[in-house]
Amino acid sequence: MKLLKFVTVICSFLLCTTAAHADKIIVVAAADMKFAMEEISVAFKKAHPGDEVQIIYGSSGKAHTQIQQGAPYDIFFSADVAFPEHLVKKQMAVQPIRPYAIGRITLWSTTKDASKMTLESLTDPKITRIALPNPAHAPYGKRAEEALRAMGLWDRLKPKFVYGEDMIQTTQFVQTGNAQAGIISLSFALNPMLSKMGGYYLISDKLHHPLDQAYVITKLGSTKPLAKTFGDYMSSKPVRAIMIKYGFVLPGDVR
Repeated sequence: MKLLKFVTVICSFLLCTTAAHADKIIVVAAADMKFAMEEISVAFKKAHPGDEVQIIYGSSGKAHTQIQQGAPYDIFFSADVAFPEHLVKKQMAVQPIRPYAIGRITLWSTTKDASKMTLESLTDPKITRIALPNPAHAPYGKRAEEALRAMGLWDRLKPKFVYGEDMIQTTQFVQTGNAQAGIISLSFALNPMLSKMGGYYLISDKLHHPLDQAYVITKLGSTKPLAKTFGDYMSSKPVRAIMIKYGFVLPGDVR
C-alpha cells in the first residue's frame, strides 16, 4: 500500500510538472486558412507534444478590430498584409511581419459546372443569388469586387449578391442552395470535401490586387515563446507542402 501511495504521488507530481511546462497560445486566422491550418496544427502538435495551439477563424477585418479591442490573440494570420502593418504602427503587434502566402479567388458552384463558367456567366438570369465574402472587412471579398469591377460586372450583378461574414459562411451559402454560385478562395475549392460538390473557375489575378497574406505576433504573444515557435514552423517543409496542396502561392515562388 505504501509503495502504491508513493507511485501515485510521483505520478501526480510528474503530471503537474508537465502541465506547468506546457505552453498555450491562441491563433486567429483568416477563414481561407481553415482547411490548411487544421492540417498544419495537427502536424505541429506531433512535432511539439504538450503545447496547445487554439485556432479561431474569421474575416481578417473583424480579427483586426477584435485585437484592437483587446481580444487575447497571440498570432494573427491575415489575408491582407495591411492589417498586420496597421497593428504594428499602433504598437499592438511586434515586428517582423511575415508573409506566408498569396491567395487566389475562384468562381464555385454546387449546382453548375463552374469549370465551364466565367465571370460573365453570372449575368445568366437563372443565377439569382451570388455569394461572396463581405468586401467591407474580408480581403477575398474586396478582391472579388475588384475583379468584377474590372470586368464591368459589379453594378449589373450587385442586386444578386449575398454577403457572407467570412469565407466559411460564404461557402455555406452555396452549399445550402442559398446561392447558385459564389466567389471563394482557391484553398476552399481544393478542399477534398468541397471539390466533390462542384468544379471551379480560377479568376485571373490580373483583375485584382494581389492577396498578399501575412502573419504577425501580437504584443500579447510576444511574451510567449510558443508564438514564435509556431510562427517559425510556418516556413517548414511540412507546412509548405500543405500550403501548396491548397493552392497558395508561397513567398519567393514564381507566380
